[in-house]
Amino acid sequence: MPDPAASSLVALPADLHVLIEHQVWARVHDDGTATVGITPLGIALSGEIYMCRPKRVGSVVAQGGTVAVVELSKSIVAVKSPVSGAVVEVNPALDERPDWVHREPYGAGWIARLQLTDFKADQALLLHGAAADEAMAEHARRFAPDLVPATSGPARGSP
Repeated sequence: MPDPAASSLVALPADLHVLIEHQVWARVHDDGTATVGITPLGIALSGEIYMCRPKRVGSVVAQGGTVAVVELSKSIVAVKSPVSGAVVEVNPALDERPDWVHREPYGAGWIARLQLTDFKADQALLLHGAAADEAMAEHARRFAPDLVPATSGPARGSP
């Protein structure tokens, strides 16, 4: 029988594109922008987030480049961007509620919104749909010993 906690770490909303290596996601919008954030599995591999500082509006970010910095209990980590673009909006709620990144990773815990520069090129490294689901499950199996117990589970939502 599958572990329900593990399955909640790898379950993805169908509209996401995921950069598996860095456990970050992009939700592409019709206006040429994408909202980005961290997957629950990425958070479970790192630990709870106590501070999240996205790049400033106007910053240009390459796919795999730093889009934010998060403070964990014992370290500060760069959050990589799943897509290339210019930051057009950051999540202002994270100043007061950085815990939303791990409590609502696909909803209120989004990190930034980017104006995409070349999504077609970015897609070469992104997984979507069934391919993303399979890769997430494999990533969870491979890194299961490194998972950090969460104090609270993710909630579902959409920015």
